[in-house]
Amino acid sequence: MVEGLRARRDSGRIAGVIIGLCGAEFPEVRRHLRVALPEAELVELVVGARELRAVDVLVPLGASIDAGLMEAVRPRLIQQFGVGLQGVDLVAARERGIPVAFVPAADTGNAVAVAEIAMLHLLMLLRRFGETQVSVAERRVGSPSGSMLAGKAVTVLGTGAIGTALLARLSAFDVVTTAVGRRGYRDYPALSGLVPAERYYSIDVFRKALAGTEVLIVCCPLTERTRGLVGADEFAAMPPGGWLINVGRGPIVEYRSLLDALRSGRLAGAGLDVTWAEPIDPGDPLLSENVCVTPHIGGVTEESYAAMAATFAVNARRVLAGEPLSHLAE
Repeated sequence: MVEGLRARRDSGRIAGVIIGLCGAEFPEVRRHLRVALPEAELVELVVGARELRAVDVLVPLGASIDAGLMEAVRPRLIQQFGVGLQGVDLVAARERGIPVAFVPAADTGNAVAVAEIAMLHLLMLLRRFGETQVSVAERRVGSPSGSMLAGKAVTVLGTGAIGTALLARLSAFDVVTTAVGRRGYRDYPALSGLVPAERYYSIDVFRKALAGTEVLIVCCPLTERTRGLVGADEFAAMPPGGWLINVGRGPIVEYRSLLDALRSGRLAGAGLDVTWAEPIDPGDPLLSENVCVTPHIGGVTEESYAAMAATFAVNARRVLAGEPLSHLAE
């Protein structure tokens, strides 16, 4: 039975916002929300439970937010603690008049944090970090021999806040960068000084950008346009022995094509902070190849989470006060 919330009072004062957390992933979100919203009540929502409390703000943490859940908890707002909204049924939310919002990557440190994890994967692959640990365990010095990042041809798929932050960091390594975005070069003023116009490509001609690309870094959002965008044809367009880094979303890359490219040697290795199912199965065949995986921690830093929680808190308080909300989904 859904509990009524609209006339809640606490000693004559309007009670704090009730936040429903749906999913067991990203546990650090809870700690940061308690700091940013000390007056809030955090409620763990178990999908499929017979009875669910009504909440003011519904937060997806690895779980899907569908029409049934919306009907059960009747949120005033669905607020993602981050950028991606692919787990939220936006049509169902619109039909019920429930606003859906996100926390932008820019200005919260999230974009920088994700760019840094991409650099971590790239450097670990090039310097064969996994093999270095074997050498340490076997008391061998001077092996293995890795590759330098300097001078490499790197294509960044995605020119939003994360892509721009990544391009800025790559430039410090004397990398030859190419960028791929949704719109025209002039629509991305932040690219000026990072990538020349002749090395910018629209996503419509993405494959042309891959000629000569030694490293492809995926950092665009998952949409119907980008789902499966990177597959066998794209790997074939790259010179043999290249590397793939994915810090966007798993399904942007075709799983089978990636596995085949690694097994055949078409790709030398891959670094993944995002996977097709999260968490990834420890028995996944990909993990038998030259693949390094981190558990979707690109944006999970103390600095970025604190800033994201502060942005989240603004909307949480506004929805309770009936004020206009920020960063709403289109």
